[in-house]
Amino acid sequence: MASRRQFLAASALLGAAGIGLLNTARVWASSKEDRDRLSPVDVLNMMKDGNERFRRGLRVNRDFLREQRERAAGQFPVAVILSCIDSRAPAELIMDLGIGDVFNVRVAGNVANPDILGSIEFACHVAGAKVALVLGHSSCGAIAGAIDGVELGHLTGLLSRIQPAVADTSYEGARRSSDAVFVERVARTNIERTIGVIRKESAILRELERKGTIAIAGAMYDLKAATVSFLPPHED
Repeated sequence: MASRRQFLAASALLGAAGIGLLNTARVWASSKEDRDRLSPVDVLNMMKDGNERFRRGLRVNRDFLREQRERAAGQFPVAVILSCIDSRAPAELIMDLGIGDVFNVRVAGNVANPDILGSIEFACHVAGAKVALVLGHSSCGAIAGAIDGVELGHLTGLLSRIQPAVADTSYEGARRSSDAVFVERVARTNIERTIGVIRKESAILRELERKGTIAIAGAMYDLKAATVSFLPPHED
């Protein structure tokens, strides 16, 4: 793949900066065999390394048309990412991923409902993705709306899925959407609650995680710092 040479060049720059990167086979799963050789930990590390490249302005110079042509006949995504619809937090870009690398499920406030659970089950159980990542972000409008008790058409029902996270978040300051720290803490609680919903309501995903076939993980994207911070792993 031509873009492999481009990645090696970026790897050399990052290596000089003291950043550990995975080998190129772990950056693109261009075949089912490539993807199946990866562990969930490999995939999480790929995401972390990709965000480090993005944050440092060292993203791989991808040939997206080439990727599109190569993957038109089939897909072997390494992960499924449940993220918010916020235009400033496109998952593939902030983790330097290419076409066909991940399934991307987007909904305001990165909440889970039956349709989204079914999509994640397809991604992991049918298509073979190794990670189900719930990705929240700072300054989330859906989180702010849930804090304020906004009611507007179908948005009312969506925000009702976030409001338990508001109640579950301990905070000594002003529990208002104008308090950025409170908004971020609720966003983190919401990620944890969404992960809990996935584990509780999907026996398929729960069993895949129990077997070690997949990892169900959470992460928070800081819009200002461009940093993806992964939540501590789940422990039984």
